[in-house]
Amino acid sequence: MRIGSRFRRAAAVVLGSVTVLATMVVPAEAAGFAWTPTPTGSDARLRGLSAVSSQVAWASGSNGTILRTADGGAHWAQVAPPGTTELDFRDIEAFDAQHAVALSIGEGEASRIYRTADGGRTWAESFRTTDPKAFYDCVAFFDPWRGLVMGDPVDGKIQILATVDGGRHWQPMPKQLLPDAQPNEAGFAASGQCLTTRGPFDAWIGTGGGATSRVLHSSNGGLTWRAATTPIASSASAGVFATGFTDPRHGLAIGGDYAAPSNPAPALAVTRDGGRTWRPAADAPDGYRSGLAWRGRSTVIAVGPTGTDVSTDAGQHWRLVDGGSFDTVDCAHGACWAAGEKGRAARSA
Repeated sequence: MRIGSRFRRAAAVVLGSVTVLATMVVPAEAAGFAWTPTPTGSDARLRGLSAVSSQVAWASGSNGTILRTADGGAHWAQVAPPGTTELDFRDIEAFDAQHAVALSIGEGEASRIYRTADGGRTWAESFRTTDPKAFYDCVAFFDPWRGLVMGDPVDGKIQILATVDGGRHWQPMPKQLLPDAQPNEAGFAASGQCLTTRGPFDAWIGTGGGATSRVLHSSNGGLTWRAATTPIASSASAGVFATGFTDPRHGLAIGGDYAAPSNPAPALAVTRDGGRTWRPAADAPDGYRSGLAWRGRSTVIAVGPTGTDVSTDAGQHWRLVDGGSFDTVDCAHGACWAAGEKGRAARSA
């Protein structure tokens, strides 16, 4: 059973028990950061998120939910494709207020990709797997045309799809180019950040479940991959949940154990060579964090079910700034958004 599948079924039970954890808000002024709630009117769990600007953001999640705001979160509209209430849209990538690509997860035909060019008024289904063993987790784009989708291993190979036309068509990477997987290794479909990109060619995949947690790096747009072990613990419920890079060389990997979200053991790793090597961070948020985003070159935001942590020195030191639950975070043009359970969303400009 894949990690993505396990996470989908177990997370609501495990994380539901921590939603009432400390609501204390540590004064955020010291870190220069605070969340402003933007009620969505939805009770879906929002694990997909794409920030476009301080005014425009898209979020996606359970029960066929895709939400869009174009007024800074004052109003959110449900714009999902009709007839998709049984799908779980775990990731979404938006290019502006009109264009977005959404990924639903699940075994076999539940893994689908949809594309809109009119703000969600209409959608085209651009991919649906026919392999009952497939399970796709995350989608990311290098630019408005070129993108990748990462899937859990099939026959010992991590699955990769590619598009060169903005998500209108998707092609599986040839098997000989797919990266080898460890036994039981897979991605976590928890925040839409198990696959991330930076610049025109660099992409990273975070994994867990195997003998070690790993980050796989491609420097040529997904054609070839090189794997590196991280110091983050790996198990059926633990590993790297998200990566984020401020440039092609300097980045962070974050995760932990979703089955023990309050375990204070740190789960943050640092690279200065594009992901060739990873080392433990000198300081880290306490416990499990599923989402990570950079705002500029020095500020980093990490979110999870037990709070939001912010670093203003590129991940060297961290401060808990909010005790509420979020699953994912994203920043664009200096504006950051977060989303999570029960339709919770917030913005920080």
